[in-house]
Amino acid sequence: MNRGETSSHSRGPVLALTADLLFASRVKSTAAAVGTDLVLVRTADEMLRQAAQLSPRLIVIDLDIRTLNPIDLITRLKADPASSKPPVLAYVSHVREDLIGAARDAGVDQVMARGAFSKNLASILSA
Repeated sequence: MNRGETSSHSRGPVLALTADLLFASRVKSTAAAVGTDLVLVRTADEMLRQAAQLSPRLIVIDLDIRTLNPIDLITRLKADPASSKPPVLAYVSHVREDLIGAARDAGVDQVMARGAFSKNLASILSA
């Protein structure tokens, strides 16, 4: 992409799925502070539907979520042409090497430790 060009996803919202309501609130307030549109979802089906409809510029997934299979969700997002374009960033507790490897195998674009994600949240959401 040349300077001055924008992808079809560059102006879309950030689409995020997290299990932690307090952390979701922090993500939401940080997004507002940096002027980023954010859509929080609670289920895999809602994530898939919103990813296809909204053309998000970034998809964020909490790998520690226990109410669904985040690895299956990543696989489904990457397999569907309607949702495969935006990058998927996942975050997880740094001790969960099993999830980190599984997410990479599923096609996630970037995996971060939860602490690094939290520390860099404003720059991630505004990028």
